[in-house]
Amino acid sequence: MPTASSRSDYPFEIRKSRIQGRGAFATRRIRPGQRIIEYTGEPISPDEGDRRYEEDAMGRHHTFLFTLDDDTVVDGKVGGNESRFINHSCDPNCEAIIEGKHIWIYAKKNIQPGAELTYDYQYERRPDHTKEDEEFYKCQCGTAKCRGTILAPPKRKRAKKKATKKKTAKRR
Repeated sequence: MPTASSRSDYPFEIRKSRIQGRGAFATRRIRPGQRIIEYTGEPISPDEGDRRYEEDAMGRHHTFLFTLDDDTVVDGKVGGNESRFINHSCDPNCEAIIEGKHIWIYAKKNIQPGAELTYDYQYERRPDHTKEDEEFYKCQCGTAKCRGTILAPPKRKRAKKKATKKKTAKRR
């Protein structure tokens, strides 16, 4: 598969990131609402994802899994594309939206050339998470809005809302 820098249809290239490993950086202006890339990879069961990425064996959390629905996660490490290099931020410029059986990355705001593309991974937060879990899922985005973790923000009690047409995708 060609690299992002050799694909003129991708508005970004992959290079070293201050957030984590490699990241995706805009090569031209990306407008709010613009569809950037589909998150692709092998569709597998959540149980298979847990088997492939055994958290107890990791020093810190790192996977390429993306939850599509209750029965399916997408492993971007197997058959995935450059979308797997888009890093997490607590103040992201992109968002992941599920449309049918596809996960698309869209620009949330105007992104200038050179800016790193990011979205909020919103890893599942369980009631039994500990301070050690917070450290395991530590965020390195460095933004003023950093909540210190890639876990989804704690849920607040609020009135129920009607379902929206779009379903926000979450990394696993």
